[in-house]
Amino acid sequence: MDLTEVSQLFERFKAAFLRRDYDSCINLLSQLKVLLTRFRSLPPLFEDTPNAVQELMIAREIYEHAVVLSVKVEDQDAFERDFFQLKPYYTDASSRLPPSPQEYPILGLNLLRLLVQNRIAEFHTELELLSSTALENPCIKHAVELEQSFMEGAYNRVLSARQTAPDETYVYFMDLLAKTVRDEIAGCSEKAYDYLSISDATKMLLFSSEKELLEYVKEDHPEWEVKNGFVFFQKAKETAPCKEIPSLQLINQTLSYARELERIV
Repeated sequence: MDLTEVSQLFERFKAAFLRRDYDSCINLLSQLKVLLTRFRSLPPLFEDTPNAVQELMIAREIYEHAVVLSVKVEDQDAFERDFFQLKPYYTDASSRLPPSPQEYPILGLNLLRLLVQNRIAEFHTELELLSSTALENPCIKHAVELEQSFMEGAYNRVLSARQTAPDETYVYFMDLLAKTVRDEIAGCSEKAYDYLSISDATKMLLFSSEKELLEYVKEDHPEWEVKNGFVFFQKAKETAPCKEIPSLQLINQTLSYARELERIV
């Protein structure tokens, strides 16, 4: 097995990717990953073999395509696996390879994924690992501004950011984030109001038309009731289980702890 065999198989993968034959891509990618394990120049060994640079470059490109493929097939678990396999090529192998034009778009994609999954601590950890140059890149800045808007509750900015996404691959995560935002607003709305007019609900949930609102209610909130031009949340409140705080139990436990502390002292 040599570099030529991997290159030929990768060309088949890219051809399938261009014609959007993602099933074939997944199959070819599995074969490529197996072949890459035979290159001792790749992470974690990083041996200085005669073709080390070429092998590192083609492996990096394969994993970059793998990350984008995971977005195309909407597989977040595959995204995470492939991203962490790719990451050493951006860090540990960076001194041996020329910069990749896909590095910042993919790093930005990963930040967006963490934001969608509400993994805010990891989001900031990844940010701290980036250079000042990376932080100025539009792909990274896009994710940072989204996180700031989300934390501030500026949901209209979050939704409008879809129109300014720096790469088409961002649309998948942007749509997921939009749904997260609407679900958050919906949860607050049904607690704050008994009902809203369809017009007000459309504005509240940041839809561009009443039709979009009605589709959202039908698919995501069948417990809401729409009639006479209003959306009624009361039905949802009535069906929600009432969680009572076991106050007597807590008091007894607190007194018990106090008695035990008194004995210790």
